[in-house]
Amino acid sequence: MSISADRKQELIKEFAQGEGDTGSPEVQVAILTERITNLTDHFKTHGKDNHSRRGLLKMVSQRRRLLDYVKGKEQARYEALIKRLGIRR
Repeated sequence: MSISADRKQELIKEFAQGEGDTGSPEVQVAILTERITNLTDHFKTHGKDNHSRRGLLKMVSQRRRLLDYVKGKEQARYEALIKRLGIRR
């Protein structure tokens, strides 16, 4: 359900704004998207796992708040990010 350290480093390298950037909204949204995708696949086989479903909902709302922040700062940056991640909005 969680992502491996290698995959997390790949996402950080791919979405970082500069060298050593691990906390920008783009990186955070990319990591959350990966975790959400993994949990969504988990629910295809474990439909009654309500404890993990609560965590999924929290992750989705956290991602939504981060995306709203980016949208408020710079619209073009927001649109590029959702297009790159394949998030429909």
